[in-house]
Amino acid sequence: MKFPLNSLYLKCMKSILTYASCLVLFSLLSCEQKKVTEIDPQNVAAELAAYGEQHPENEVLIETSFGNMRIRLYDDTPLHRANFIKNIRDGIYEDAEFYRIHYQFMIQAGIYPKELNYDVPAEFNKQHIHKKGAVSMARSDENNPNLESSSTEFFIVQGSAYADYQVEEEMQSLGLELTPEQKQTYMTSGGYMSLDQQYTVFGEVVEGLEVIDKIAAVKVFNEDKPLRKIPMKISLVE
Repeated sequence: MKFPLNSLYLKCMKSILTYASCLVLFSLLSCEQKKVTEIDPQNVAAELAAYGEQHPENEVLIETSFGNMRIRLYDDTPLHRANFIKNIRDGIYEDAEFYRIHYQFMIQAGIYPKELNYDVPAEFNKQHIHKKGAVSMARSDENNPNLESSSTEFFIVQGSAYADYQVEEEMQSLGLELTPEQKQTYMTSGGYMSLDQQYTVFGEVVEGLEVIDKIAAVKVFNEDKPLRKIPMKISLVE
């Protein structure tokens, strides 16, 4: 009678130890996933600049059920590039999705309403316009005189093509100065001119422009919310 009892005891102890080991491993993995780089809201520019120097990556891949988009981040918007890279490395976008869709305007993604506790100083650059495929950071319109960007929410422009007279009218109305090449881009590739110098463009889609059109064409409700969730996976291209 003692032998079966000891055998059962040993089996139970083995199961308990295995379970305990799994709990420890899960705890360690969870702690690692939750590690987030802290940014002081009072010292955002300096801390992002320092982070950017340590992490020079400038290519990103977004994977969706509609296809993949390869994005090149601009080096001359260093704070936004660094912030975006930080978010990816920290796992901020693990549960992100395209949650706001406007046909012939843009597709917006992020983790709203779970944003981080800081904004990113604007980095407007006249070389970068809101052409189709432009990657730009969203922002709040309220109590934001310096047009600072959200720390997490971004959008990709779809827009539409302009006629030559429409480009001239928009330039005059919005007070924009465009190069001949930029005018041509708006007339051929399209975009959304009224966003220029109002939102920071910090990158562009270099592969997968057709994916923008596919996502922008989904059915929505309440004007801009997709009927079905559009999750995405975002990673750095090494």
